[in-house]
This record gives sequence, structure tokens and C-alpha cells, in this order.
Amino acid sequence: MSYKVKFLPVNVEIEIEEGEKVLDAAFRQGVLLAHGCREGQCSACKSVMVDGDYDLDRYSTFALPDYESEQGYVLLCQTLAYSDLTIELLNYNEEHMFLDNPIRTVSTEVSEIKRLTHDITRLRLRLKPGESLSFKAGQYVDIRLPGVDPARSFSMSSLPSQPEELEFMIKIIPGGYFSGILDQRLQVGDELEVTGPFGNFYYREGAEEMYVIGGGAGMAPLWSLMCDMAEKGIDRKIRFFYGARTARDLFYLDEIRELQDRFSDFAFVPALSEPSEGDNWSGATGMITEVLENYLQAHPPAAGIQGYLCGPPPMIDAAIRVLTNHGAEERNIFYDKFTASTK
Repeated sequence: MSYKVKFLPVNVEIEIEEGEKVLDAAFRQGVLLAHGCREGQCSACKSVMVDGDYDLDRYSTFALPDYESEQGYVLLCQTLAYSDLTIELLNYNEEHMFLDNPIRTVSTEVSEIKRLTHDITRLRLRLKPGESLSFKAGQYVDIRLPGVDPARSFSMSSLPSQPEELEFMIKIIPGGYFSGILDQRLQVGDELEVTGPFGNFYYREGAEEMYVIGGGAGMAPLWSLMCDMAEKGIDRKIRFFYGARTARDLFYLDEIRELQDRFSDFAFVPALSEPSEGDNWSGATGMITEVLENYLQAHPPAAGIQGYLCGPPPMIDAAIRVLTNHGAEERNIFYDKFTASTK
């Protein structure tokens, strides 16, 4: 059984199979809808159901509170159709409604596993001969063991200009499904399946000042995005804020210094939220969003602000408030909320 789904106000229509999620059906037909985690955790795909019979698969009430669900709000990544549907999109870009790069599943093999910190590992995957995967800097993919579910989503830290090898910065979580395999079992030469690309987090032309904010494994898409800009000769005023707990959680410091030299106006502001006595730290301390607020108070933006944010939802929400309080428009703030998998 199949149905039709009409999206307002863009007047785009797709078909959906019974048992298929709306977001998956859109991807399958080349339609790019706003999305993030694709697991009902982040609210990026929140929309309004105008008409039709539907149900929602499992989701977080932080992403979709009960009062919004009662008013007809839905998460497209968890919406199942039982009739034709009419849906009003809340977040959309008519100029980018269709996929630039097709979503594909490719075969890869592990080419490197390297610890960057005590709990962040760099994973490199080399595509098998004949395979190809095009993506934009900042996007993510699903990684799975061949024929084994579930998959896990990770942002790429590598460059689109080097598609033959994909790179990831993955946080090792005690008891985590994929990170446990990566930490204990995965070896160079092992095969993994990769599906993607996904995500609306990528570079846009815009305001003069660019504020890049992240923490932990949120470095991955930010690193890809900034390195891609440098490679393409895109010179913007960049302020890069990166939060860590202690000094041992910082990494890529030498690489960031090298990247800094490729821009005419680039400042890196690392901050420790819980510095230890042995850190001998003279830099900024506190939550990274507090450091961002203090910086903006001391250095008011002279022009418009564009924000690129990657990290846990509380950090993202706090950073958005800070940036908008200092003149940024929400439409000029792009983010990737790193959420725990529900699978």
C-alpha cells in the first residue's frame, strides 16, 4: 500500500510506502528535508500535520513535547503514513529542496584506528575499488557492520575532495554499541558499510563574521568544514570556540595552528570547564557558551553573524541564544545536534 505526501508551502509531493518513515521516503525520491539525528531526538525535522492518518514511532519528548504532539506537530523521521498526508514544513529552503549528492550505500575497509585523546578515536575508512561517495563538508553517514543492524551515525572530518578515504572522530562511550566495537574489536582491514550522506550542516555564503562552536567529537564536522573552506580559498573572519573538560580532552592543537595560518582573520578560543591543578591552564575556563558570551560582550560584532554549531543539544540551544542576543538571525545559524542513539 502506498500513499501520497504533499509538503506545504513548497508544493512538493512524494509517494510513501506503508511502514516507511516520511523522511526516508523523501530521501529515496531525492527530496532534501530539514533533518538531524533521524532518530526522534533533535527536533530538526519538526513539522505540522495538516491532514491525514498517521502514527509516530519512538521519539523523545524533549524533541516533541506532548503539548506539541496534541497540536499536530510531528517529527518527519518518525512519522508513518496510513493515508494520504498533507504536511506543513517549518524548516525548509526552497533553493535546496533536492539532493545534490545521492544517498548511497558503499563498501569500505578500515585503514586506520588512532586514539586522539583518552576517549576520542580517529577512524579512517577506505572505499573499495569502484565505490564512490560524494558529500558536502559537515555532513554525516551511517556506519554498520555488513548485514548487521543497527547502524550508527557519525559526521565526517575528511574533505569532499578526498572521497576515496573517509575520516571520523568518534567518542568512545562506555557500553556504547559501535564505540565498544571500535575500541575493542575493530581492526585495520575489517569491512564496514557506509550509507549517506545525510545532514543539512554545511557551508553557506553569508554574514561577514563566522562563529564556529563545538566540543568533544563535535570537532569532526567543524574541522571538515573549515579545512574545505581553506582548500577552496574561502577567506572569512572566523572565531572558533572549542570546549573541553580538562587539558587532556584537547586535541588537534598543532593542526588548528596550521589551519589558522590559511585565513587572514582566524582566532581559536579553547576553554576548559573543569581544569585540574595539573593542567597548568592559563586560557579561558567555564562552559564554552559562557566563554562565547564573554567574548561577544568584549568584542561586539561589527557586522552580521553566521554560526556553525556542533555538540550536545543543551550546548547548541545555549549557543543559539547567545548568538541571537548579539545580533545573529536564526536563519543564519546552522547546527548539528549530537544525540545518543535510541536503537
